Amino acid sequence: MNRPLTEPHPSRLAPDHPRRAEILAAHSAALDAGQAGYLDPESGLFVLTAGFLSARGTCCSRGCRHCPYVGGP
Repeated sequence: MNRPLTEPHPSRLAPDHPRRAEILAAHSAALDAGQAGYLDPESGLFVLTAGFLSARGTCCSRGCRHCPYVGGP
């Protein structure tokens, strides 16, 4: 994992995504609260946090937005 848990890989959340700031704020709030995830402000779906995914220990290959293993060694 070469990125902070607060920064998703660009392939999972583009830097120019129109709701990026709102999504990252929801993710950060969930991380700070120690929650497993948050409700996505765009889709309303439950999205797992990078903290939860990191604690799992491996990538599940399901395309999670905040996967800490994407692009890593």
